[in-house]
Amino acid sequence: MGDNREALLGAENKYFENCPGCKVELLKETNPGIPFKHLLYVWVVVLAADKGLQYCKKGGRYWLLCWLCRVIFNTLFGLSTNFWVAVSTRFLLGSLCGILGPMRAYASEVCRKEYQALGMSIISTSWGIGLVIGPALGGFLAQPAEKFPYIFANESLFGRFPYFLPCILISLFAFGVFLISCSLPETLHIHERNDKECDKLNDALVTSTGEPNANEKVRIVGRHPTSQQNLWKNWPLMSSIIVYCVFQLHDMAYAEIFSLWAVSPRKNGGLSYSTADVGEVLAISGCGLLLFQLFLYPLIEKTLGPVMISRLGAVLTIPLLFTYPFIAMLKGLSLMFLISSASVLKNVLSVSITTGLFLLQNRAVTQKQRGAANGISMSAMSIFKAVGPAAGGSLFSWAQNRQNAFFLPGDQMVFFALNMIEVIGLLMTFKPFLIPPDDTVL
Repeated sequence: MGDNREALLGAENKYFENCPGCKVELLKETNPGIPFKHLLYVWVVVLAADKGLQYCKKGGRYWLLCWLCRVIFNTLFGLSTNFWVAVSTRFLLGSLCGILGPMRAYASEVCRKEYQALGMSIISTSWGIGLVIGPALGGFLAQPAEKFPYIFANESLFGRFPYFLPCILISLFAFGVFLISCSLPETLHIHERNDKECDKLNDALVTSTGEPNANEKVRIVGRHPTSQQNLWKNWPLMSSIIVYCVFQLHDMAYAEIFSLWAVSPRKNGGLSYSTADVGEVLAISGCGLLLFQLFLYPLIEKTLGPVMISRLGAVLTIPLLFTYPFIAMLKGLSLMFLISSASVLKNVLSVSITTGLFLLQNRAVTQKQRGAANGISMSAMSIFKAVGPAAGGSLFSWAQNRQNAFFLPGDQMVFFALNMIEVIGLLMTFKPFLIPPDDTVL
């Protein structure tokens, strides 16, 4: 047992016996393949996750509390009897649901470095598919007494609370995920050391901050040095978060604009699609995104790296959006084919950018800081995601009133504005703004 208390600086084949983090590290070392079981857990957990304030520190079983809050407040939302009760339960549901940040950190820690891109891809695709399935499920199951009167009576619980059925089904699914989460192995390293050992090890170790020749005092937790540097001063992390927020602003504005543009009349430059047509396009887009992220993105990231993928995604998005107003001039099957293809490509490029920035954020910090780093990222992103739909809707409404303008009439102005945001994000992926993290900080 004495050997288990010694610093393992150079012996990669030795681990602390009772440390859960060391057990995961040993599993990764002895099993070089893809951790399908753990990634399946990640997929299911993220699929059931909701939006909200995602600022939390990873460790222990924090997300178990998140799932219990989700089950309780989501059920109460379905039983809401007035507007303010509904708003209050949704606020509590969002503010206490800090799941996505820890799961991003977890996915990067259960995978060997060569599979981290796959782990981040699973996070991105599961989250995106959940955002498509959730609203569709809610729309189909809401007001069941009106849609399915032969099953649900008006006097029943589901008749008196018309939105309770989708909420209770989601809560049951969330409770199942809560049970699954109990079996997830902890990745946090927990080693007990006395002060004398820590002082001795501090003299021997140096950690990188992403800047050359940076030496600083570190605190040892198991095999991993943990920097005491404030996360807000970690520029490789903060720069990647800022770039991520800019692209998320673009994506949320695009999501709002695309639906409005698709259902707007052709005389105003739209597609005159029904909501069913829009749903079909989004379904095709989701399938294409799933296939690309699971099978192609990890291979491309291995060749090009996350920074180059993000840049290429932004570069290709600009001419793609430029073609949208011209695609609207087509009709029939050619229109459906081209707009579906364009939607698939746009979502693939957007999620590729997001996944690349996820990788940068997780590689910019040590293990003990990943939960907090991802929490900061999700909290900042939530602000931009709140602004995106409102800004996109306002921009689209303004553009509808300038159909005969000389410069960029109608929807051309909308997609031009989206491209300007994309250009800003692209420029921010270069030095000196974006500083790629030192890959030795894992």
